[in-house]
Amino acid sequence: MVVPHDIQAETELWDSYAEFAFKGDVEPTFCWTQYAGHGPGPELLGAPRRVLEIGCGTGRALAYLARRGVSVRGVDLSPVMVGKARERWGDTGAEFACGEVLEYLASCDDTYDAVYSIFGAAWFTDPSRLFPLVRARLNPGGVFVFSQPPAIPGAYGPQGMYKGGFAGKAMFTYRYSYRAAVWERLLTRAGFSSAVAAVLDAPEPGHIGTLLVRAEA
Repeated sequence: MVVPHDIQAETELWDSYAEFAFKGDVEPTFCWTQYAGHGPGPELLGAPRRVLEIGCGTGRALAYLARRGVSVRGVDLSPVMVGKARERWGDTGAEFACGEVLEYLASCDDTYDAVYSIFGAAWFTDPSRLFPLVRARLNPGGVFVFSQPPAIPGAYGPQGMYKGGFAGKAMFTYRYSYRAAVWERLLTRAGFSSAVAAVLDAPEPGHIGTLLVRAEA
């Protein structure tokens, strides 16, 4: 299934999200899951010297790494979010670029020891297009790690998602959901030497878990 890719409409959606998602008084933090203090931390990235976050949002994870001496860059579609992130975290040394992730990865020559996404671009971008581009930007031995909600059983592939419920202006995007084994297969087909995908249980039984995926170049 091929889904429409309307960059202007998606930019409007994420600009709208940025207006309330960014809290200027928050501190840097790095957490793969939607539950504070739950699950692994940046150790999944190994010991990288240079890192790229795709769909970096508020930039809190990048600021966390930058304050620990890592050279970091984030790319996000929303100019509003990028502007807020630069203003809040610019003094950490973190760099922020505004752009559509497929275009950005295809046009840049930089390489990284790790590329990652936390409920970010890896969730909202066609993996058949994204994964080869990520692989091309990784140094030998580099890693690609991403997290997002797991697929709802029986609901696989691209899924339409409205912003803010079902009333108001129709702003929507598409997210991608697959079983863990399918994520692994998509990554190895894109040229990664290995890939492991698994769902980490939520801290409270019966709550939504977190899909964690790690691939090596």
